[in-house]
Amino acid sequence: MAEFTLFQDGARVTEQLSASDLVARLADSNTRNWLDLPAPDAQLIDRIGQALGLHELAIEDAGPERQRPKLDRYETHLFLTVHRVVLDEQFDLLLTELSIFVTPHAVVTVHKDLGLDPTTVARRWQAVDSDRGLSYLLYALLDAIVDTHFDAAQDLEDELEELEDLLFAEPAQLHAVQRRSLRLRKNLLRLNRVAAPMREVMLGLMHRDIGVITEREMPYFQDVYDHVLRVTEWVEGMRELASGVRETQLALQGNRLNVVMKKVTSWAAIIAVPTAITGYFGQNLPYPGYDTQAGLIASYIALVGTSVGLFLLFRRRGWL
Repeated sequence: MAEFTLFQDGARVTEQLSASDLVARLADSNTRNWLDLPAPDAQLIDRIGQALGLHELAIEDAGPERQRPKLDRYETHLFLTVHRVVLDEQFDLLLTELSIFVTPHAVVTVHKDLGLDPTTVARRWQAVDSDRGLSYLLYALLDAIVDTHFDAAQDLEDELEELEDLLFAEPAQLHAVQRRSLRLRKNLLRLNRVAAPMREVMLGLMHRDIGVITEREMPYFQDVYDHVLRVTEWVEGMRELASGVRETQLALQGNRLNVVMKKVTSWAAIIAVPTAITGYFGQNLPYPGYDTQAGLIASYIALVGTSVGLFLLFRRRGWL
């Protein structure tokens, strides 16, 4: 039998339960139940679906296929898909899908993320007044999910600030900036894909005709909605800044290339003029000072003088 964690009225059930006992407890409408399945089992989910009257399409969406964040409303229950996010040690954004079934007396969560601690969420549920129903549990779940979006956005902003500092660091680290900026833009895109649709999810939940959220819990869901808006606006702003970092990087590369070209051209001119002078004095035609010591000295003066003069001129103009 698949692993699971069952909470009834906020308290964790520690006794061993068979699949039949578990399904019977979930079907009991006199208690508020939360079943968390960290390792989904198709057969167990089907039995739970039959006991709670879950729609077959919702059960199918809770399978291994990846879904976008959404809220589906069925006759007897609601089905939500949200995503928990985390940055790994390589600074890659990892997404974990969480499926939530909400019935009048039971909540079932299905996920493969071992980082989601149901005990912490249940402790918040248990700490509130006893007359609050499953809507507060749903709030605690969504709040925990949106908090991961906040944490990821904060880490991505720190990375963006480091990239901005590296752009003007000496010596230039253009390859590192390019690699990290591309990874940052990829992470921001992935975060935006799961954070932006949460606005529709929260607005759908807060519709009064759904009847899941009571007036007492409405401010809590409004708070989560505000956090969702802040994250989406935050991510959009960082995406623009990340594009600006890329454009600045390209501009700096062009400027550095121009500086290099000026230096190469300047040194080529310094070398070309003495070459022309030596070519003139080395020709097989008579000229003033030909075959005399004065002509040799004049050639040396011309070589050194023109080279030093060009060097000082280019240095004054900032080419060297």
